[in-house]
Amino acid sequence: MNMSEIVIAVVSLCAISAIIGIALSIAEKVFHVEVNELEVAVREVLPGSNCGGCGYAGCDALAKAIAEGSTPVTACPVGGKPVAEEIAKIMGQEVGDMEKMVAYVRCNGTSDMKQVDYQYIGIESCAYAAKMPGSSPYACKYGCLGYGSCAKVCPERAIRIIDKKAVVDEALCIACGKCIKVCPHDLIELVPAASTHRVQCISLAKGKEVMNACKAGCIGCGLCAKNCPSDAIVMENNIARIDYSKCTHCGACAEKCPRKIIKVFE
Repeated sequence: MNMSEIVIAVVSLCAISAIIGIALSIAEKVFHVEVNELEVAVREVLPGSNCGGCGYAGCDALAKAIAEGSTPVTACPVGGKPVAEEIAKIMGQEVGDMEKMVAYVRCNGTSDMKQVDYQYIGIESCAYAAKMPGSSPYACKYGCLGYGSCAKVCPERAIRIIDKKAVVDEALCIACGKCIKVCPHDLIELVPAASTHRVQCISLAKGKEVMNACKAGCIGCGLCAKNCPSDAIVMENNIARIDYSKCTHCGACAEKCPRKIIKVFE
């Protein structure tokens, strides 16, 4: 190879490098995405479980929402108050009072309480059992199926199936919401851990039908709502619903309930 060929090769290489550099520079400007430093800082504090308990697709989406100010610094149920305090420092805010939430199964249909329509033989999964005729092998088509789909997805092993019904160990529950998503009957909700009175039924059936299906079902009589001195209970679709922000824990609802389906937590 003579000197002229070497010079041509070097010049060509330099020219190609210059073209690539210019192209990359243009691409960087065209496709540049501004990095929100607050978002990055918040994301580093979040636990990274991507459980969706906050209502967002994952920790990345939640960090973005917090950084933009569209959701509060207390939005992560898994991190609780310690994480909320760290995020508050980043955002220059105050956490204030933060109530601990826990998962609660709105059903007390144990095997001795609910009537059986037919024998289910199949995969031990609530999702599969809910696809059977009537959405349940039990006479009550709204209650706990008892096959443990919620327990299987719980990262803290806070749910056990006891006597054909899911039971939450609130000391272990981190309110991640995974159990809520897999329950085909939408039985599980997050409630304040300090709430002392909770309704144990979600059946939309009416009085006589409920009584024939389950000994622990709400018949929609409304006595709890009528006797609540703080108007903390309303009847929705034949079911009593407690507004925990109004509840004074007086116990009148549990005392007046003829079916004893309002559970008292001490």
